[in-house]
Parts: sequence; structure tokens; C-alpha cells
Amino acid sequence: MAATTTVDEAARQALASACERVEDATAADEVDGVAPGLVAHPGSTAQVAEVMRAAAGHGLTVVARGRGTKTTWGLPPARADLVVDLSGMDQVLDHAAGDLIVEAQAGTRLSDVQQAVAGARQRLAIDETVSGASVGGTLAAGTSGPGRLATGTMRDLLIGVTVVRADGVVAKAGGRVVKNVAGYDVGKLVHGSFGTLAVVTEALFRLHPLPAARSFVSVPVEDAAHAHRLTQSVVHAQVVPGALEVDIPADGPGTLTVLLEGIVEGVLGRTSSTLDLLGPAAAVSDDAPDGWASYPWPVDAAGDERATALKLTFALSGLADVLEAARDAGTPVHVRGSAGTGVVYGAVPAGTDVAAVSVAVDRLRATCTSHGGSLVVLDAPAAVKQAVDVWGPIPAIDLMRRVKDRFDPDHRLASGRFVGGI
Repeated sequence: MAATTTVDEAARQALASACERVEDATAADEVDGVAPGLVAHPGSTAQVAEVMRAAAGHGLTVVARGRGTKTTWGLPPARADLVVDLSGMDQVLDHAAGDLIVEAQAGTRLSDVQQAVAGARQRLAIDETVSGASVGGTLAAGTSGPGRLATGTMRDLLIGVTVVRADGVVAKAGGRVVKNVAGYDVGKLVHGSFGTLAVVTEALFRLHPLPAARSFVSVPVEDAAHAHRLTQSVVHAQVVPGALEVDIPADGPGTLTVLLEGIVEGVLGRTSSTLDLLGPAAAVSDDAPDGWASYPWPVDAAGDERATALKLTFALSGLADVLEAARDAGTPVHVRGSAGTGVVYGAVPAGTDVAAVSVAVDRLRATCTSHGGSLVVLDAPAAVKQAVDVWGPIPAIDLMRRVKDRFDPDHRLASGRFVGGI
């Protein structure tokens, strides 16, 4: 069991003055095996700012948490005196349907945002890859699904953000603000930063209309070359897919699925063209296939029961090589992801020997790198994280460290969770 951080009484009192609800942490509050001392539950950006000022005044390290669906991703923090839990900040603050924008607090579930805007036949075009994920957690972890082919990631849809710095200063960028803070594009910086630069409290997004019709065209794929060939045929045709997902288990045939969205007549015509492209084995459904837009590993496993979760990126021309490398990794690797953008995810089963995982990571990383991409170990049991290079080579690491020093000079925000110990 992880040792619990002790927070002195003066710090407790300062935090209690800043936020109505401050509690002793429990085992459920551990951040990848690191036990915090306290958990604060602010209800507004102003309270987050007060909490951060109190934490800064007493030298406390801080980890922000949305809905806790990805607290084991990345590396364990060097220390976690305080968890700032944003789940109480769960309101959709504004929906301007005429302008196709929505503003929500960081703790708001993505599903609740979708429900709030659906009445106007609109959507936030982000795949909910982990059920129950929050706006802030999705932004901090930079998650995405196959829908990124047509609409990009949350980074592309983000038009404004409110953050609280490590010293408690509130900063707003983009959206209804004239310019970004201190010349930085703060929204793009915090996307995928694992909470190491600032605490996101509110975000403003561009919306898309809900499509009038959609269909899923799926076809079995025999091997990596077959998946690559069909992917290329769809990408270079005129069918304009909304998403293109490949699902390749560790052995046996896989599946390629094409999502088509739009007006009824257009979807019917493009579905027919896609069937012609994919051949007689292809089939159409109104419903997404099992596992669509989700990761190929169990998301509710803990401790040593966690699979080793991989994110693999590469130029689209390298799809066949990456899928083949997954089959030849020396240990089972289930791959699923956005075949149309060169971003897929791999799962090595829980209980796999650490040495075997290390070999698989090295082989797959070499293949991704040869095609202009990278491999990141998003999550894994502690023994695997200690044995492998989780983040891999980072060409811009010096620049990233300078940005960290500028935003969080004392390194009190989720220190150690991100690349290069940031």
C-alpha cells in the first residue's frame, strides 16, 4: 500500500477557508499508486483559484481530477499532497445554438454535454472513448476516437478555455477573449498536457449539426495488407467517411468499419459506393459494431490486472507495417483505432511477462518511428512502467521543459506524470 502524504494543520486550515469541502484522502483517491493527503472539492473557478493559492502558500503539490477515469495514465506523480476534484463543477454554462458553441465546466461529463445540445440537433463531435469521461479529463489526456478523421480532436474544436495557474491566477484564452494569455495558445498547450501546466476549469467548443442519417459499413479483413488496401481505397475515394476504424484482435481476422453521415440521400449513395469498394463480404448496419470508438483494453481494471495500453501513431502509409508488427510483437497485441488518420491503440493482456511487454514495445515503437510516428505507453501495471520507456524519444523536450517552467516554476502540478519527468 502506498504511503499517505501528510499535510500539516496550517495547510488544512488554509484549504478549508478556500473551499467548503476538503476531506482526508482514501485509497480510492490514489493517483497511480501515489496516495495524496487531502482532496478538495471546489465548485467554481473562483474556488479553484483560492485552493491553488492556498496550496502554493504551503508548498503543496497538486493533481487535478475530473471523473477519475484516467488517473493511472502516464507515470505516477513524484508527489501528490492534494487532489483537486472537479466533479462538482459539472454544469453546461452556455449553449448558443445559433452560433454553434457550447461552454461547460471541466467536470461536466461529455455525455451530459451531448444531451444538453442534442435538443437543438447539435453535437460536440468528440468520441467518448472512456465512458463517463469529463470535459477537463478528455482535454488533459488528449483522447480521441475514429471520428477525428472528419472533425479532428478536442484540440481542434476548442475555441476558448479558462485555467487556473499553479499560483492561483485565473487565465482565459481564446473564444470570447480578444487574445491569448502572454502570447501562448493556452488551449493547445493544455490539450494532452496531463494537468502539468494548469487546472482547466471551463472550456468553450465549436459544435456540429447532428447528421440526419448515418450508416456503418463493416467488412472482415484477412491480414494487415488487406486492411491497408481497403483503407487506402476508402480514403482516396469520394465517399467522404465520417470515421474509419480498424479492429484487429491478437489472432484471427479483423474488421474494418466505415462510418457515413449526412443527409439521407447522400448517405444512401455513399453507402452504396462504399459497399462496391469493400466487396461482397461488406455489410451495412444502422448501429455501431461492438467496441466502436473505445479502447481495446478493459477500462475498469486496477493494479496488476491492468492491461498495457499503447497509443501508436504513424503516417497512414505505414498502416500495414504497424498492424503486421503488432502480430509479430512476440506477445498478443489487440489493435483498434482510427485507420484513416494513423492513430491506433494497442492492448497487451494483463499478466503478460514484463520482459515480453518490453520486447513488444520496442518492436512496435521502432515500426511507428520508421513511419514518422511514435509509441506511448498510456497505462500499464507498475512493474511494466518501471521496466519500459513509457513516453519514448521526445524531440521537443527542451522546449516543453521551458514551457513547464514558465507555467509552473515550482513544479507543483502533477509533477513527473508527463514526458521527461515534467
